[in-house]
Amino acid sequence: MNATPNSGEGIGAPPPHEAYENAPDLRRELHQVLALGAERDGRQARPVTGPLVGPLVGPLADARAAERAWLLRRAALMDRMALDAPAPGPVAAAAETAEQLVLHDRRHPDLVAGPHHPDAITLAPGHRHYVRQEYAAWTAAGRPRN
Repeated sequence: MNATPNSGEGIGAPPPHEAYENAPDLRRELHQVLALGAERDGRQARPVTGPLVGPLVGPLADARAAERAWLLRRAALMDRMALDAPAPGPVAAAAETAEQLVLHDRRHPDLVAGPHHPDAITLAPGHRHYVRQEYAAWTAAGRPRN
């Protein structure tokens, strides 16, 4: 099978143009991801805007869902940046942030939204395909909301 590089063909992940179709522009998403990181690290207070996404209920569930949303958005942002500028630095950053999402999802499989678990053998070519699968499923559920 001839698959387009980074397309996700053959593993059930959407190609980048489909996965990120509803994503905010890169500049806006960069600012939002940085703000989420500041909230996560306690450098900025979290605005009270209602419940976070996720199938669980309570403060622990909110914290896990918020952590995953940040990891997913950051990994998707790095993937998009690497697609725009496929130099070694951006590609390595995309691979690293994708791996961080995979590690989180291995510990919290109940938060996986797409059809493939992060350890699916068909995802072996790279976890960036997993990021695309999860981002597409996440946006199909009406996110991001901030």
